[in-house]
Amino acid sequence: MSIGASPNGAAEPTEKPGALPGFCAPEARKFILIAAILASALGFIDGTLVAIALPAMRDGLNASLVQAQWINNGYLLPLSALILLGGALGDRFGLARVFAAGIAGFVLASLACAVAPTPETLITARVLQGIGAAVMVPGSLALIARAYPEEERGRAIGIWAAASALTTALGPILGGLVLSVGGPETWRLLFAINLPLGGWRFG
Repeated sequence: MSIGASPNGAAEPTEKPGALPGFCAPEARKFILIAAILASALGFIDGTLVAIALPAMRDGLNASLVQAQWINNGYLLPLSALILLGGALGDRFGLARVFAAGIAGFVLASLACAVAPTPETLITARVLQGIGAAVMVPGSLALIARAYPEEERGRAIGIWAAASALTTALGPILGGLVLSVGGPETWRLLFAINLPLGGWRFG
């Protein structure tokens, strides 16, 4: 808060631009940051986690090479194409509501991926995953911007960005570790990982 001058010359307080008033209590900001990091981690890690498991998925589902490519691209294309729309939906219908809907859609699509019996089912579920990610990833950053005052926002966004970069880099490592320890058929667990992480948001 800074001091400004009133029309009669007396000094009076003026609000410094910062967090959206009433959006969340100061003590709840760390939980907003954790939720934002988990949401972006889910979105980013799925783009790299699955790539290393594509050969195992192809063998497990008897998928063709083209189908295997679409298992990967079916996620990345809607994510990149709709991410701006996801941000606009948050502005139009309410950030928290749209963010929660994106996580719910992503988690349900992850469950469908984990139990997919055919390549076509998995591709469809991956497309739905990409749509959910396109809604929740921009929402995660917008949550931080609205929850934190200006003087704290840069640090919070830096933590969010560092965590997102780390999870993206760890995706292939985690995928390779799961497949090495559990065998090719454990590729389904790579999608099941999203369920407890996404469920934390609603706990």
